[in-house]
Amino acid sequence: MGNYFKQYSFQPEMNDVINQLNFHEPTEIQAQVMPAILKGTSVIGQSHTGSGKTHAYLLPLFNRLDTARREVQFVITAPTRELATQIYDEVRKIITYAGREKDWNAKLLVGGTDRQKMMDKLKEPPHIIVGTPGRILDLVKEGALSIYTASAFVIDEADLMLELGFIQDVDQLLVRTKDEMQILAFSATIPQQLEHFYRKYLENPLRVKLDDRLSPEKMDHRLIFVKHRDAADIILNISQAIQPYLAIIFTNGKDDADALALSLQQKGLTVGLIHGGLSPRERKRTLKAIHNLRYQYIVATDLASRGIDIKGVSHVINARLPKEEDFYVHRAGRTARAGMEGTVISLYDVQDTQLIDKLQQKGIVFTFWDIKNGEWQQAKSWQERSHRYKETNQTDVEAWKKVKKPKKVKPGYRKKMKKEQEKIKKQMNQKSKDKRK
Repeated sequence: MGNYFKQYSFQPEMNDVINQLNFHEPTEIQAQVMPAILKGTSVIGQSHTGSGKTHAYLLPLFNRLDTARREVQFVITAPTRELATQIYDEVRKIITYAGREKDWNAKLLVGGTDRQKMMDKLKEPPHIIVGTPGRILDLVKEGALSIYTASAFVIDEADLMLELGFIQDVDQLLVRTKDEMQILAFSATIPQQLEHFYRKYLENPLRVKLDDRLSPEKMDHRLIFVKHRDAADIILNISQAIQPYLAIIFTNGKDDADALALSLQQKGLTVGLIHGGLSPRERKRTLKAIHNLRYQYIVATDLASRGIDIKGVSHVINARLPKEEDFYVHRAGRTARAGMEGTVISLYDVQDTQLIDKLQQKGIVFTFWDIKNGEWQQAKSWQERSHRYKETNQTDVEAWKKVKKPKKVKPGYRKKMKKEQEKIKKQMNQKSKDKRK
């Protein structure tokens, strides 16, 4: 291990864990929040997926775990059972690397598992609880679990908790904890409603917001103008030009995801589907197939994908651009992780130009392309397209003003006026060309 983590004065066994995790230097979010977490300070961390936030709180929490206290010391909540399971897997990995399987105890509490068996296992309190807030709250209400002894409470993907309606369960859990509880909240965005929630429970927290420029390692941002074409046809063409290890195709809703996945499957692509409308069993089956490399493409919505950490994504394809910059940043953050290269390909239309402009102001560099017969072709930027569109539109207006309006309306008069408008427009365009010579 390099000297970068030694500055935090971790316990020797945690230094061994960091070595075995093959961590050499902390990520930006880790460097900014770990000193505060080690001191017991509450933290509000805002960073995109892949920034290393899970270990930013796990390593400091494990560092101060007291084996002598056989009671719940830390509670870690996540909005989906898939994300909770992934966090729990990292917890188990740390326990194994530290060689403390007999001393450190952690339990995963999520839906879809036998409730009675879970209650039996909780008769001996674990040190660490990882789970979904709803299931943890059920067990607390049943009297099978007490979290009053906990000294730290983690809210992972807090904005997604809010969107899915689970923040009320988190609220119910926090009223059952100590007043001096250390709260560690992490999310990609902080909506106003979440700010109100934070003010209720967090007193003088450390706030960390990472600059959301998307320039990790090597990331290529490509834009393709739709031109009234079908998204599935364009994506099929893209598939012939790229060889993704794994590509996530984002849509803006469950219905769009269903339709696109079906269309791509009919066109012969191996496509998986993930969105919040699927049953837990269907999502679990899809995730297992993804880990077994059965799919090369996954069609997903924002909500479902943010609650699931899918590794090995080489390409992100936006079948439709999102409405907000934060969602673009979050989608793009799925690729170019851990030193790998990544490509983000977005289909766009005229109504997306305002978003593109805002993203460019953030420092994202787009290149403009078209795709034909499985080959990339460079295209004009949206500014050039927009300018040409406005210019053409203005010419139409001016030409229409010059069309003689008939005093008496006869059948077919609109058609005649349209023809006259086209004739005047051609003359105006010719005059414009002559002036440029």
